[in-house]
Amino acid sequence: MRQLLAILSVALLLAACKKSVQPSEPAVPNPEAKPVSAINTHIRQVLEQQGQFNWNNAPAEMVWSALEQSDHILSVGYKPAGESNVDDKLHMVNINDAAWKSAREQVLQIIYEEERRTDPAVTKESLEVWPEEVLPVMDVVVKNYSTILRLRASGLVRYAEPLGYDTKLEVSLTESSSGCGSNVAEGGLVNGTHYTVVSPNTKASWNYSIHGVQSAWAKSTGSGVKIFIIDTGSEFDQENLGSAFNQGNSSGRTIERIVTLPRNTFLGIPIGPVETPDDGCGHGTSMAGACAAPRGTDGNTVGIAYNCNLVTCRAAADVFLDESREAKGVADAYTNAANRTDVKIISMSMGRITSSSQVTDAVNYAYGKGKLLFCAAGTSFSWTASWYGVIFPAWLGNVQAVTGVKQNTNFTNCDACHKGSEVDFVVVMERAGDNVHPLSLAMSGDAPSTVGGSSVSTASMAGMAALVWSRFPTLTRDQVITKLQQNSSRYPTKNNQYGWGTLNVNNATN
Repeated sequence: MRQLLAILSVALLLAACKKSVQPSEPAVPNPEAKPVSAINTHIRQVLEQQGQFNWNNAPAEMVWSALEQSDHILSVGYKPAGESNVDDKLHMVNINDAAWKSAREQVLQIIYEEERRTDPAVTKESLEVWPEEVLPVMDVVVKNYSTILRLRASGLVRYAEPLGYDTKLEVSLTESSSGCGSNVAEGGLVNGTHYTVVSPNTKASWNYSIHGVQSAWAKSTGSGVKIFIIDTGSEFDQENLGSAFNQGNSSGRTIERIVTLPRNTFLGIPIGPVETPDDGCGHGTSMAGACAAPRGTDGNTVGIAYNCNLVTCRAAADVFLDESREAKGVADAYTNAANRTDVKIISMSMGRITSSSQVTDAVNYAYGKGKLLFCAAGTSFSWTASWYGVIFPAWLGNVQAVTGVKQNTNFTNCDACHKGSEVDFVVVMERAGDNVHPLSLAMSGDAPSTVGGSSVSTASMAGMAALVWSRFPTLTRDQVITKLQQNSSRYPTKNNQYGWGTLNVNNATN
């Protein structure tokens, strides 16, 4: 009898264990997914009414439909029960602490229970797409509407949103290689008009004098400041970002190439080759050149902070951050830069239409670590032309949003540059008369290219900030921002479209 009771007890225990991983509530059937056209219409309506689109404010059915219509990758931010103000203390969170590990496991258990309703073969390990070592977030493959509902009802979940739906926006469908392919040598540049030759033998872009760059060089060249550029990488064939990074008046500095862009995936399974830091687009190379190209002897262009140290990070395939892996790559780039004590400035001339809470987490993490963050306010594509304001993540409060303006006495934004109340600074980057843009490094060779938009404006502001921080190395990040503001054309009254205006970096380095 005792033996029979023991057997029954074990059986009951096993049944209880089995039941604990199988939801007792009946399954919520998946609704019919909304078509891409309906989702896009909803996104545009919200953008036109509110200026920003946040998936956390979208109906659960809209979130699930966006997953169903894209790659099924859901970004899930978690926290321990009762934890508040997470955004402000992300830089202090250790996701390996017991409370955070427990919250993560409980959230993953929710996802596992719901997803195995329709796929009994699923495992917790197979749900996760990429590992995460810094932020309290996981990227998981989700196919069930019930998963969204349970996550949204949990006090352990900060957000649950599609990571890569932007691939389905009209801007992505029409501009699949946005910002790429144009970084070639520019013909017809005229000495004294489009550039001036400065010693030892290099070309200073026409717009440097407008911002006092060449005068500021007498006091600061960016030495001792490291800038981290999050973009499409830097081209291995451009020696001025490699073996010739130290030449002429540029010496004793370092350059590093890294990659955070993950491999392509299909339903969470990595496919294709491992990515490298090499720039297959051209945009990252031009941003690095505008910011930090050497003041050399080869006749090429010189960057604004020609003696700064530089990290170029390939975090995306192109400028429009529509893919899930690009959002992950950017988030990892920010946390990588944030955890480097030698990095002071982070510059990113890329963005997207909808927000990404995972990227927001990474931005807030870097800000908490004391980094000075510059982001491009946006350069128009066909879908956003004339009506869309500052893009994500430039609209975030912890970044300095930068846009470009034409060369004239009154501010006029460049033909494709976005503007809005979130803009902090503007850079003159479109010449009067011929509309020539600032000089930068082409993909190879010693003949400069030109590059425009809010992109080059952002890289230029990063370079000018490096001149200021190099001149005053004991300043904090916030003190540097104040100095930039106080020496800009609109100070002390911030304009609701163009922020503090154009910086005179010569005055800022006095």
